[in-house]
Amino acid sequence: MPRSYNVAMDSNCQSNYKLNKTEKKFLRKQIKARHTLLRHEGIETVSYATQSLVVANGGLGNGVSRRQLLPVLEKCGPVDALLMPPNKPYSFVRYTTAEEAKKAYVTLNGKEIVDDLGQKIVLYLNFVEKAQWKEVGLQALPPGLMVVEEIISSEDEKMLLESINWTEDTDNQNVQKSLKHRRVKHFGYEFHYENNNIDRGRPLPGGLPDTCDSILEKWLKEGFIKHKPDQLTVNQYEPGHGIPAHIDTHSAFEDEIVSLSLGSEVVMDFKHPDGVTVPVMLPRRSLLVMTGESRYLWTHGITPRKFDTVQASKGHKSGIITSDVGDLTLSKRGIRTSFTFRKVRQTPCNCSYSLVCDSQMKETPPSFPESDREASQLEQEYVHRVYEEIAGHFSSTRHTPWPHVVEFLKALPSGSLVADVGCGNGKYLGINKELYMIGCDRSQGLVDICRERHLPALVCDALAVPIRSGACDACISVAVIHHFATAERRVAALQELVRLLRPGGRALVYVWAMEQEYKKKKSKYLRENRMSPRKGEEVCRGTSGPQVSVAQPPGPGRPGPASGLSSLSDCQQGGRNSRDVTKSQLPVHTNRTSFHSQDLLVPWHLKGKPGKDRPAEPGGAGGSHGPSPVFHRFYHVFREGELEAACRALSDVRVLRSCYDQGNWCVILEKV
Repeated sequence: MPRSYNVAMDSNCQSNYKLNKTEKKFLRKQIKARHTLLRHEGIETVSYATQSLVVANGGLGNGVSRRQLLPVLEKCGPVDALLMPPNKPYSFVRYTTAEEAKKAYVTLNGKEIVDDLGQKIVLYLNFVEKAQWKEVGLQALPPGLMVVEEIISSEDEKMLLESINWTEDTDNQNVQKSLKHRRVKHFGYEFHYENNNIDRGRPLPGGLPDTCDSILEKWLKEGFIKHKPDQLTVNQYEPGHGIPAHIDTHSAFEDEIVSLSLGSEVVMDFKHPDGVTVPVMLPRRSLLVMTGESRYLWTHGITPRKFDTVQASKGHKSGIITSDVGDLTLSKRGIRTSFTFRKVRQTPCNCSYSLVCDSQMKETPPSFPESDREASQLEQEYVHRVYEEIAGHFSSTRHTPWPHVVEFLKALPSGSLVADVGCGNGKYLGINKELYMIGCDRSQGLVDICRERHLPALVCDALAVPIRSGACDACISVAVIHHFATAERRVAALQELVRLLRPGGRALVYVWAMEQEYKKKKSKYLRENRMSPRKGEEVCRGTSGPQVSVAQPPGPGRPGPASGLSSLSDCQQGGRNSRDVTKSQLPVHTNRTSFHSQDLLVPWHLKGKPGKDRPAEPGGAGGSHGPSPVFHRFYHVFREGELEAACRALSDVRVLRSCYDQGNWCVILEKV
């Protein structure tokens, strides 16, 4: 039996042999894999041989598909089961006998394979008592949702795709000019993303393309649709792109909305307000029909990523992607073009979902940026400008470092060069005296505070850090990425971190979580809910985001297209005075409560006279200086799996670790 097998089987035993350099490295990696699985996933490994193994680095979450991993495992013997949990960087394999599992342990430990992105990864195997995974109960399609497979022929698909001329003059009224993350054309009426509506008085010339007439008539005759549409939006998605979760505006369109998928399949996520998410496969040449509850109440969106987690069984096409971890794999996305047909509504909506219906609400629905320019403006007003106003007060509330950030920094080798992108008042810059750390932040006021403390920091944007590519051994980005207002800008901020790293360098990223109650436990942020906040109550405690109660009720928010912002520090958020909030049409969050929208404004009550150099004063919203000014900062709170998905859109990166930490999502990336 190879020595590496004996060493790894029981790392607690003293070996009589002197290990060579390769064996020492293998043992370190083996032990680390065990500790990571136990600490972050609760998976206990054993030091004796069983039929079952956990394969670290061999999971859907880090780009390894079933069709890649299974043949490698089968070379060691018949595989009874291969369980691949969604979004996890590991899998379980069960062999027919323990002897076959032993052979896999010896043969495959430390083996290099190539994932679906063409990147090399190393497998580390450990024995477990049982290969098991807690299955989620069977789900049903959202009420009113239907997927019709093979709704058109391949000839009709080709005709429709060729009918859209993407290279025509950009002055053409049908071409959407503001969207950089996907190509868009409108027919019949233009959909205005700035207010999520259409102008009924300004129809586009030409109506719907003639090529659609016969297809729509056929759908009407066969009962797939009940009304002939008069508005069409054509979207073309490159692999890795998506569309944020949203509900089509109630007042703009009638009940029935249908979408035809051409060129490639995709998984679309449907989310109920209570948090239930249903991933639905939309095959190529299929028709998605949304009516009733699925149209009016559930959000739908496509996560930006290059691979979807799908069913491995060949007979499965459309419908729900089940939680059967014994039948999941990865599917590479192709270029997908969607034809979404709607009928413009001429009267107010009187649906049964009044709480989310803009026709029945007093407030107008929130709008979100659809262009890079609009996102930059939003960030300037609701992040950058606010931090110049509140820098002193903000810094006075930021003392205690977050434990896992400290752990990450103290584990780095002595002499490492580390960039804190969004350093705030610099509380992490002196944590490990053995490191060479440099901080940067978009706020001049916060950088000035760093300099007063003799900490190295400079002013810059997180999308353009003035540090040479590949110069850093590590980076941290704590509570920064959630300030960017579009998905593309968030991914760009992550890519900028990767650019700074040398090969093998690592980045720690924290963002605020949509799920403030996770695995039946409330975050510290929710647990500290009080009717009357004390001094400083508006700011985050531990690893939660800063908030306070605000006079305005939260607006009924819908998740919208959001992405990254410039770097700021712990729980930084953008905003402006409350009198201007109504102009933004973003919902205002009620502090210390659960989130009802992913894109929102979070209040900051500035104590004492406003000004970046004035520290907080005792007292509430009154006193000799009058009422406390209220500023609002923009946030995009991340749903489970969203940060990992954004990381998978990066090049030359793998996710080493992903976890939930007191109301935040955290990942550790490695540049490969």
